[in-house]
Amino acid sequence: MAQMSGSRIDSERETGVVLGFLEEAEPWQLASAQFPSKVGGRPAWLSQLNLPSVAELVCEKCQLPTVFLLQVYAPIVEQERSFHRTLYVFCCKTPACYTANDNRCCKVYRSQLPRKNDFYPYDPPPDEEPATSADDKRVLGSGVKLCRLCGCAGHKACSRCHTVTYCSKEHQAIDWKKQHKKECNSESSSASDSVNMFLFPEWELVTEPEELPAKDDKPPSDSLEQANMSSDLEESELESMAFHESQDSKMFQKFKECIAAEPHQVLRYCRQGSPLWVSSEHVPSKEAIPKCPCGTNRIFEFQIMPQLLNHLKVDRPDASIDWGTLAIYTCAASCDKGNNYSAEFIWKQDFSEDLTV
Repeated sequence: MAQMSGSRIDSERETGVVLGFLEEAEPWQLASAQFPSKVGGRPAWLSQLNLPSVAELVCEKCQLPTVFLLQVYAPIVEQERSFHRTLYVFCCKTPACYTANDNRCCKVYRSQLPRKNDFYPYDPPPDEEPATSADDKRVLGSGVKLCRLCGCAGHKACSRCHTVTYCSKEHQAIDWKKQHKKECNSESSSASDSVNMFLFPEWELVTEPEELPAKDDKPPSDSLEQANMSSDLEESELESMAFHESQDSKMFQKFKECIAAEPHQVLRYCRQGSPLWVSSEHVPSKEAIPKCPCGTNRIFEFQIMPQLLNHLKVDRPDASIDWGTLAIYTCAASCDKGNNYSAEFIWKQDFSEDLTV
């Protein structure tokens, strides 16, 4: 796969779809100073100030903190204020919160900076590993302390050692049982960072433009078997059911055909484009997408594909987190919030119960 400018996705690419794939990378390549696109691990924060608070990141269903899912580096080159621009997606890890077509278990935030800013050099980062270590997992260069478990803003310090901080009591309790209890007040607590099983596995998100296969001249079949339907149904009801099933089948068939050439894609980026829906049900109207607080309409920017779930190690015998697709909508003007993180909108669509992947 041809990687385009590392992990960068140029937001002026409005005429085609850019696909995202997962690749292994060295930790330094996924640090904030490299402006990465990535999945899992801890967030590589762009602005080093005013991180989203735990109250802003909690799941609206279970009220537990969400976990970092992925980030996409998508600058808008014609806007100086968006010379650096990253979108962050968080999701709940509680399977019960993933009810059909309910987006309250997901969050998305935008951060952007001009080329001349308080945190990064004016010139692009080098392509080789820097002499100094990558991002500190405990504190940002700005002095903002991070949760040792999840990497979000951490304002709660361990009451015993006072050297480790957390975003919430829930994450403090998890880390205490898993690791910190053995380290507290010991020298190892200042440097240890064993594999964090609470986080999603970390990957680099690399991109390439979608190349569409030659179109098949044969029209798709929309015939439906209705012979076994109950004769008790009125003819109008039969027609309505057949139409609905036909539309849903067509939408799902289009989805499968579009991803067939690149079945390992985990993300589709097309700012000002349209999502690839998995069902004809629960497709948002223009009115269903709330405007940005600045008053500007939000536009589609990218979607997260269900294939990503295969890489997150979330399968459980009883239940698992799940989605058909997650569509992210952002402020069309990419309005200026300075060093603050701006909440954007996410639309969760699930597969129809009548269809199989």
